[in-house]
Amino acid sequence: MLYKKTGMPEEDELLLCTVTNVQYNSVFCDMDEYPGKSGMIHISEVTAGRIRNIREYVQEGRKVVCKVLRIDKIKGHIDLSLRRVNERQRIEKNQALKQELKAENLLAYIAKEQKKEPKKFYEEVAPKILEQYEYLHQAFQAVVEEEFSLADVLDKKLASVIETLVKERIKPKQVSIEGVFSVSTYKENGVKAVSDALVAAQKATETGTISYLGAGQYKVVVTAEEYKQAEKRLKAAVDTVEKAFKKDATANVAFARTDE
Repeated sequence: MLYKKTGMPEEDELLLCTVTNVQYNSVFCDMDEYPGKSGMIHISEVTAGRIRNIREYVQEGRKVVCKVLRIDKIKGHIDLSLRRVNERQRIEKNQALKQELKAENLLAYIAKEQKKEPKKFYEEVAPKILEQYEYLHQAFQAVVEEEFSLADVLDKKLASVIETLVKERIKPKQVSIEGVFSVSTYKENGVKAVSDALVAAQKATETGTISYLGAGQYKVVVTAEEYKQAEKRLKAAVDTVEKAFKKDATANVAFARTDE
């Protein structure tokens, strides 16, 4: 991966690190995003609770997401923590770097098309973009959503080439919300009534899906470019089902969000 940062990290920053040395009460790591920089994880920052064998949690060569606790700029010491990084933060950091690698591969493809060395091409293009965004993939996503133009920082001809490929390869950002319908009715042809109501509800979501979970429960997933739009579509689905059974005294209709 070519993505690198300069200078020193900041306190509370999340970093991808490589474990280089595991000792009795400490772990030393290289910071993948800051070339030449390393930090230490004290045993108390590896995990909560008592640790009998630190190697049960970390081994040399392992990639870990750490949080920067303290920086001694005079001595150059950097204290890191593993236990202060929650699962969501770990997933998001790894996902961000995965997306960044895809963005780098996109630039590498363009470099080869233009008969340029990929690393040199990256060094020509990326720094100008990274002055505006933390990651390349964030800038490319902004291009897709027409919130940013590469022509603002790059040669217009080159910007046009990159933007064309970006729009071909990267989809607009989507958000997803979901919930579960509980639907039952004792009226004649009740199975068909439920089926018809859910088909209508799925159409109301425009881009959503409804699947059977069992025991009269149905999962609905709605996607959209913005939460407000997704919630509007989900509400349309709920309203459709409730309206379908409004006059059915034997029906029981309930809905609960499961993504909150």
